[in-house]
Amino acid sequence: MEQFIHDETNGLDYELVGDYYLPCLKAPESPKVGRFGLMYLDYLQNHKKVEYSGLMLSGKLKEHIEDIDRQAEETFSQLVEQMKQAEGMTEELKRRDQMAWGAGLRWRPLPKAEAPTEAAAETGAMNNIRDRVNEIVLNEVIFV
Repeated sequence: MEQFIHDETNGLDYELVGDYYLPCLKAPESPKVGRFGLMYLDYLQNHKKVEYSGLMLSGKLKEHIEDIDRQAEETFSQLVEQMKQAEGMTEELKRRDQMAWGAGLRWRPLPKAEAPTEAAAETGAMNNIRDRVNEIVLNEVIFV
């Protein structure tokens, strides 16, 4: 008896297990996505169940999630760059004064004895920009 057979009508392979031929089923390939794609998948599963089921049954879920992840990453990168430029966060500033770049201070030469203020230590300009952009991307691309 043959160990494996292929059924042309439904395109499935079958394996002989004991006295029975069982279909060789494969789990669908997981999408290759980052954090935005994973958040979107979770959002679909928990809040848009009909849309999730439709995409899953049509076989377009992986492609759709990868597309949303790509859009979100592109939007995130573009907005971060635009906000950096608008707020004067340049690579020159980063090179000259990393404390000002990271702590949200406008660049100015600091006297050697002056320590960063407590407010400056609590706030990172780049982290602040990334957090604001993250909120925009989540509200405009992911949770739509």
